[in-house]
Amino acid sequence: MITPIRCWLWLRKAPGADPVLVVSNFTPVPRSGYKVPMPHAGKWVERINTDAGWYSGSNTGNRGAVEAHAVEGRHWPAEAELYLPPLSTLFLKFEPE
Repeated sequence: MITPIRCWLWLRKAPGADPVLVVSNFTPVPRSGYKVPMPHAGKWVERINTDAGWYSGSNTGNRGAVEAHAVEGRHWPAEAELYLPPLSTLFLKFEPE
């Protein structure tokens, strides 16, 4: 049996620019505490949330930002827990200090 892909994640990188993580939840079910690997520990600001009220969504999300924490023994050096609204896409941009 093949398990359907419910959430997609990808990282946009450009020379001289901070990375942007894009996360899409293709289900009508919100995902709370969804662990996501990140390339950098630190603050990631929500630049786009398609569930926001001005897009006629339910206006749920991560209150504008998430904090990625350093982890060891994983594929990427950091990890964050996200709230993924139903049927939505988030764009999170790394904000170095």
